[in-house]
Amino acid sequence: MADAETKRVGGLVAAQEKAIALFGEVEARGIVAPGRGEREVSDHIRDLANEMFGTTKHWHKRIIRSGPNTLLPYRDNPPDRIISEDDVAFADFGPIFEEYEADFGRTYVFGQDPDKHRLLADLPRIFDAGRAVFQADETITGARLYETVEELAAKAGWEIGIWHTGHLVGEFPHETNDGAKAESYITPENHTPLRRTDRSGRPCHWILELHFVDREKGFGGFYEQLLDLA
Repeated sequence: MADAETKRVGGLVAAQEKAIALFGEVEARGIVAPGRGEREVSDHIRDLANEMFGTTKHWHKRIIRSGPNTLLPYRDNPPDRIISEDDVAFADFGPIFEEYEADFGRTYVFGQDPDKHRLLADLPRIFDAGRAVFQADETITGARLYETVEELAAKAGWEIGIWHTGHLVGEFPHETNDGAKAESYITPENHTPLRRTDRSGRPCHWILELHFVDREKGFGGFYEQLLDLA
């Protein structure tokens, strides 16, 4: 079991490292840019992943959202939209590398709007603060970490835009790792410790997923990666 878990952890960390490299190249090539359609950008990133890593599968739908579409939760499917010169846009991708999931999200800001740039800075800052709280509390529950993120977001002037702030991650597909929905997510209903084993007896590993919005001003942002391994 120890050797299998070492391999599993290595696979998850390596998958995220590839996702970081992919989105580093996305930024270097200026793929997310004003004047391009959301679907066009999504397809371009998919093709770049294939070019860099031979990746052909994604465990969830590929998302590029911009402007008012950044307010919408994952399950919505808004019409394709052209990214404008003063937009926020974000990417939410779940590439599978050698059967291990990466779940990775980043935000891009165009133009000079100070509130949008503040959101861009707050997302990684609050991610790091939330992870620090997780690391400091060996018995922290999903509900407690959600509450922490909600407090940090509110203090910075943002609302949480979806019903959770993260989820289990593992071999594709992660939804099968634990049958109980609430226990599989960082949500107010999850009163179980995040550091536990799943129903197969393996340690649980988590993604921290931040979707913050300003509904009055009509935009949101997104930031997502591993919580407990890297």
